[in-house]
Amino acid sequence: MTAIEEKLAKLPQSPGVYMMKGPSGEVLYIGKAKDLRARVRSYFREGGDGRYAVRFLSSRTADIDYIVTTNEKEALLLEDTLLKRHKPRYNIRLKDSKTYVSIKITMKEKFPRILVTRQRKKDGSRYFGPYISAREVRDTIKFIRRIFPLCVCSEGEFRNRVRPCLDYQIGLCAAPAAGLISEEAYRELVDGAIMFLEGKNRELLKMLREKMKEASAALEFEKAARLRDRVLSIEGMLEEQKVVAARAADQDVFAFIRERDSIVLQALHIRDGRLTGGSDYFFHDAGLPDEEILSSFIAEYYRGERFVPDEAIIQAELDDRELLEDWLSEKKGRRAAITMPQRGGKAKLLQMARSNAAEALRKRSEAAASRAGVIVELQKRLRLKGAPHRIEAFDISNIGGSQAVGAMVAFKDGEPDKDSYRLFRIRGLEGPDDYAMMYQVLSRRFLMEGAGKGPGFPDLVLVDGGKGQLNIAIEALKELGVRGVEVRALAKDRENGPPGKGVKSKGERIFIPGVKDPILLKEGSKPDLLVRRIRDEVHRSAISYHRKLRSKELGSLLDRVPGIGGKKKKALFERFGDLESILNADLQELTSIPGITERLAEEIKKLKDSGRGGE
Repeated sequence: MTAIEEKLAKLPQSPGVYMMKGPSGEVLYIGKAKDLRARVRSYFREGGDGRYAVRFLSSRTADIDYIVTTNEKEALLLEDTLLKRHKPRYNIRLKDSKTYVSIKITMKEKFPRILVTRQRKKDGSRYFGPYISAREVRDTIKFIRRIFPLCVCSEGEFRNRVRPCLDYQIGLCAAPAAGLISEEAYRELVDGAIMFLEGKNRELLKMLREKMKEASAALEFEKAARLRDRVLSIEGMLEEQKVVAARAADQDVFAFIRERDSIVLQALHIRDGRLTGGSDYFFHDAGLPDEEILSSFIAEYYRGERFVPDEAIIQAELDDRELLEDWLSEKKGRRAAITMPQRGGKAKLLQMARSNAAEALRKRSEAAASRAGVIVELQKRLRLKGAPHRIEAFDISNIGGSQAVGAMVAFKDGEPDKDSYRLFRIRGLEGPDDYAMMYQVLSRRFLMEGAGKGPGFPDLVLVDGGKGQLNIAIEALKELGVRGVEVRALAKDRENGPPGKGVKSKGERIFIPGVKDPILLKEGSKPDLLVRRIRDEVHRSAISYHRKLRSKELGSLLDRVPGIGGKKKKALFERFGDLESILNADLQELTSIPGITERLAEEIKKLKDSGRGGE
């Protein structure tokens, strides 16, 4: 009896979570089950049921762990915790919310602001999304602010503003920072924006019309006119949206298609019976059954603060439908249903979602074919022996050698592979020595492969710089015994000679080993645009990391002042926003902070001269 067979024989008939592990102990797949024995054994049943998942997962599984729970709901919550911890390769997982953008309303502030963010924090704010398109989110916020003119400025700008900003002049801000709107009136704008983002347009219009009548009856005609304009704007937006349901319902529709090794899942969002938008999601197909894909997706999709509709319409029956319905109903505060229609209007909505999924897959296939063509062109352009399907680029960022860092970004078939990005703090080097820094970063990156911790060897390495950096990169790879990886160097525009009087180089150039003259990048060339995109991405990554470390270093300056602890430092940053503003504040402003005496204020002022020499 094998170890797997022994585990299968001992599985309890209880609800719980199971983890399928590979030979080295890595977690391949995590699932929940009402009956652990029945669910897990289904993957290993001899002959299986024809599902590819039975062959695919079972052939890779070397061990099985499980945790028994008292009920299915506990299993659902535990599954979420374990998914976040282990990030198993074969689970259906939405991308991290940092990949997408969300709309944030800072509810804890006296005058909440509406912002675009890629991070969700437990800070009391309301978050809506995540959404795929940052441009569409910004357009949405602009539309909302025309109706509900909320503030978008930073905390520092808000505190220090005296007169109304330009957004006030063009009707996009109510100017709470300048005291031109009361807290109560501003909160009404916030409530309206939240209702709009939740898709509660019917209730929102009813509320606005009632307030408009009240304002008119009180002879507040200017206020009534503003409310009328808001009603008309929302009605105009609703007219552009397609009516797809006979009744004013809030529904989400989920359908997916499979092709080769891909799954495309389409979500359509219906609010008040109107189609308001949709999103498509792409996953690797590990052969899981339809009901398992949908169950995992729905549980992942509605976690967090996402709006829960009255009904989720799906294309396959779920074993745990009742569990998910109870969970969604609890989140919503009233009944939420999950249905699988066979005919009628809801079945047509499912077909619409499937058609959109097929179209998304077609566009993705076309884009992949286009990128493949660019990769072939790039191979010829850079005189490479093979197609550069995987490209890694390296850059160094330092100011006078202080907090020097290196960054690596990876592109796979022309698209960023962000899971493979790496950041390096330069160690043991004194002064700005870009060659030594690049050598260290490349050595540390490729030593990862020897330790079994690397993402795999790239086809092409791009380094920022000229022939010197090119030679350093080649030397580093040679000493490490790395073979089959080609190297190119990308040099920026530069001026030779005194500033303003020197001779400017002909443009951005790529240096090739053993070739005297570099290649000049062309405007509009697709392979050259890809090279520039990769260069910009690694430069952004290096600069961002350097600034983060530098900011942390500067923030610790306040710790040098005896008498300033965590509370006083927090009060200073809440009042002034950043270290720069703290150091530039006058004594009177500093002493206005509770606990900051005149002596402490003077010590803070001394930091400006004594602690910033490394800038």
